[in-house]
Amino acid sequence: MDDLRRIDLNLLLTLHALLAEQHVSRAALRLHRSQPAVSHALAQLRELFGDPLLVRRGGRLHATARAQALIEPLQQALEQLDGLLGSPGFDPRRAQRSFRLAMSDYGARVVLPGLMRMLREEAPGIDLIVSQGSREAMLGQLFDGEADLALAVFPQMAEELRAQTLFEESFTCIADRSSLPVRGGLSLDAWLARPHVLVAVRPGMDNEIDLALQGIGARRRVALALPHWTAAQEVIAGTDLILTVARRSLDSGALDSRLRRFAPPLAIKPFAFQQAWHQRREGEAGHRWLREKVMQVCQYGRPDRGASRGVAPPLPPKKESAE
Repeated sequence: MDDLRRIDLNLLLTLHALLAEQHVSRAALRLHRSQPAVSHALAQLRELFGDPLLVRRGGRLHATARAQALIEPLQQALEQLDGLLGSPGFDPRRAQRSFRLAMSDYGARVVLPGLMRMLREEAPGIDLIVSQGSREAMLGQLFDGEADLALAVFPQMAEELRAQTLFEESFTCIADRSSLPVRGGLSLDAWLARPHVLVAVRPGMDNEIDLALQGIGARRRVALALPHWTAAQEVIAGTDLILTVARRSLDSGALDSRLRRFAPPLAIKPFAFQQAWHQRREGEAGHRWLREKVMQVCQYGRPDRGASRGVAPPLPPKKESAE
C-alpha cells in the first residue's frame, strides 16, 4: 500500500493510453489532454518505474520490455477499479469518440452501409475514419496504432494481433449480357479466352482466382487491373471483359442492367473475411463494443434489405441467375 501513496492514479490512465497508442499526440487526444501535459506525465512515469517505457526507434515510439510486461496487469487493474467505482465502462449512446478503420473497397461496400445505420441509431456520437491499403499496410497500421480495426483477408498474422472471422465468401462473375449465351454462363475454355478485369489494391498472384487457376495449370489474361470497384461495372458494359468478384460486393447494390452475373466455370476456394486488432485493444470496452457491432452487421445485417438494426435472420445464398 505504501507504493500507492507515491502515485496519482491519473498517471495510470495516462500510462494505459500511452501503451495503447505508443504515440504521445494520439494519447493526448484520447485522454482529452494537451500534448505537453501527457509528455510531462510520461516523464513522471519513467521516473516512477525506473524505465524509459517508450523508446524511439526508426522515428516511432516502441514499448520497452518492462512496458510490455505492464500492459496486461495494468488493463486488469483499471478494469477492477472501474468496476469498484461502479462505472458503466462504455455507454454507446453517450460516447463521443472516433474509431479508425482500415478496409478495402470491398469491405467498405459490404460493411459500412449497415454499420453506419446502426451507429446513427445506437451511438450517434461515434465517428469512423476509414483508410484503404494493402493487407500488409493494414496490419502495419494496427501495429503502429494508426488503425483500431482492420477488415480484410489475413492469411498470416503476428501473434500480437487478434482476428475474428466475420463470414466466408464465395465468387461470382459478371459480363456484358449481350456477349454471353442467351442462358447459362461460359465454359472454362471460353472464360479463359476472354480478357479479364481484376479489382485489387495491389495486383498479383495472391488473389484467390489466380491461385485457383494456378492449381489447374491455367492462366487468364488480365486486361485491366484497378483498385476501384465503382468503375469496374462501367468499364465492363459494352465490352467482352469479364469480372470475377466476391458475391457480397454485388449483393450490396443494384447490378447494371447491361450486365449479367453467372457462376465461375472453375472451383474457387471461398475465403474468410476477418476483422483484426492489436492485443492492446483486447480489453477496451468501446473497442469490444464496436467489434460486436461489426460482427452483428456481417452476420445478420442486410444493408440492401434496409435492416437498420442488423437483427434480420440470415438469408440463404443466392443462386446464380441465367437471365
